[in-house]
Amino acid sequence: MGRIKQSICFGCFNRGDATPEHVIKEAASIGFKSVEMAPREHWNMIRDLGMKIAIIGGHRSLTDGLNKRSNHRRIEEELLQKMDIAVENDIPSLICFSGNREGLSDEDGMEIVAEGLNRVAKAAEEKGVTLCMELLNSKVNHPDYQCDHTDWGVEVCKRVNSPRIKLLYDIYHMQIMEGDLIRTISDNIDYIGHFHTAGNPGRRDMDEEQEIYYPPVMKAIADSDYDMYVGHEFVPKGDPIKAMRAAYELCDV
Repeated sequence: MGRIKQSICFGCFNRGDATPEHVIKEAASIGFKSVEMAPREHWNMIRDLGMKIAIIGGHRSLTDGLNKRSNHRRIEEELLQKMDIAVENDIPSLICFSGNREGLSDEDGMEIVAEGLNRVAKAAEEKGVTLCMELLNSKVNHPDYQCDHTDWGVEVCKRVNSPRIKLLYDIYHMQIMEGDLIRTISDNIDYIGHFHTAGNPGRRDMDEEQEIYYPPVMKAIADSDYDMYVGHEFVPKGDPIKAMRAAYELCDV
């Protein structure tokens, strides 16, 4: 058994003729430790098959997020509510978003996002739930998104200074924005609470038609002290179950 706790992002593989029940059962059979971001009606099945729900969304919305002080009260209320749901269902992490810049400087954005996360950091610590702000590319998929470089996200985490405020490091997105994946991951692993994968370009299978060579990236994660989940968030080109199995085998270091 490999050292990486692998997860699937439910919506990516629940497509075509693959029913939710089939996807979840096959994930368990293959050896996945989690099915994340699945609709709540499937949570019992996931748990009954011995898996966890590694992470779910924490608040609305990706573009209108924590870098607006006018959103802080709303997001605080949403995150506190989702924390309670997470505790009740043994979900370790919630996803957060910086929001789009809309002319905001990086320095001001850091300050405002840190303020917003500070409002909920103590509750996250008390409840044992990690809030993971997602790193996304602003070049291709999410124009103007502010948390689009690792250094920016890490600086926000440092300003909050809580063990429960971390980053969701999406390998696909960060390959587009900055590359240098292994060094960046290794240097900043203490600030990473979750990973996502996909092939680049196209956010499809992690195969020989895309540019990221995943085995050494997974080895770098496995060789660190990181003990949370790596979630596969790509859209399969073909059969989703075969793609799911291939991803597991590729990352089973």
